Amino acid sequence: MTSLYRKQRFFGIIGRSGSGKTHLVSRLISCFCQRGLSVSTIKHTHHGVDMDTPGKDTFQHRQSGAAEVMLATPTRWFLQHQSPTPPTLNDLLKAMQPVDLILVEGFHADVPACVEVWRPITGKEPLFINNPHIQVIATDNIPMKNPEEKKVFLPLDDTQSIADYIESNAFLWNIT
Repeated sequence: MTSLYRKQRFFGIIGRSGSGKTHLVSRLISCFCQRGLSVSTIKHTHHGVDMDTPGKDTFQHRQSGAAEVMLATPTRWFLQHQSPTPPTLNDLLKAMQPVDLILVEGFHADVPACVEVWRPITGKEPLFINNPHIQVIATDNIPMKNPEEKKVFLPLDDTQSIADYIESNAFLWNIT
């Protein structure tokens, strides 16, 4: 009997706008690839974006009512999926091919294991104070005394240590 689900290792990267999440994710991808791991990413945004261009064939297909529109080129393909409701993290993970690790940027409330990128210079409150899913804080301002005994503080520029932590603590999700 075949299983109706698969397991996927993933870890979240969260933080306030302008904190440096994307820079950290980019460095982590390179680090994990150098370690021989296959890595994919999911990037969540609250902003409406459209990868299509008015007047192009795929735009016309979508405007005509297609539920999904795929564009294939010799080196990559894109799938646009119309959805009446926001996708769940499980929906997105299910749509991806299995890899060694998926890094999820965003989804503050949904990711069960994550690192927060927090830089006090942004002037924004950290999320780790109220979010129990945040296990590690990558920051450029490590406190002398750890105010959150259950949290790990690592230097934001120490990509190897952050990658070590993620690799050892990645969450194993049952994708249904």
